[in-house]
Amino acid sequence: MAALAREVAGQLPGWRIASATLAAPESLRIALQSIENPLIFPFFMADGWFIRTLLPRRLAEAGAPEARVVTPFGLLPGTAALAATILSDALAVHGWQPDQTTLVLAAHGSGRSPHPSAAARALQAAITARLGFSDCRLGFIEEAPELVEVAEGTGARALCLPLFVARWGHVEDDIPAALHAAGFQGVTLPPLGTDARVPRLIAEAIATA
Repeated sequence: MAALAREVAGQLPGWRIASATLAAPESLRIALQSIENPLIFPFFMADGWFIRTLLPRRLAEAGAPEARVVTPFGLLPGTAALAATILSDALAVHGWQPDQTTLVLAAHGSGRSPHPSAAARALQAAITARLGFSDCRLGFIEEAPELVEVAEGTGARALCLPLFVARWGHVEDDIPAALHAAGFQGVTLPPLGTDARVPRLIAEAIATA
């Protein structure tokens, strides 16, 4: 997160860009010290429990209950466009046509909130509107349909794009395990949020906000 913040800051001269993680209870309070009227950019794929419940609580604890929270990364229009560009690049590298390729989208999902799956389905719809894959399947880690189910029988001409912001946790463990169990023979791409064009996308969203 600190490295990402530095890259975003490089795109926004004159701005003070700090980073924090909700995984560490004091991180947000420390980041907000001596900052007036902060603008909060949630580097999340959806506006689920973390954004709607935990983040407001942490902001209140940090003495910044009125801080403005902008649209999360996964819901930005530019994020869907970036995903389509990443997939177009991957198709070109392998010499595949979209109408002869299966796309598997791997998302987190949630057993307690409908918002993560809704955000993933919106991305799925936006991607398929831009690229006519022969089949576009969406599978989740924490709800049905599970990734292992949708990844079965895709053949070798298939791409899997993890709809995650970083390479940790589920991306390193659960997704590879599910694809292995499904006998997935295609190409697994890096998680969406790790693309080199993400800092500029975030900077543009912040500047617009």
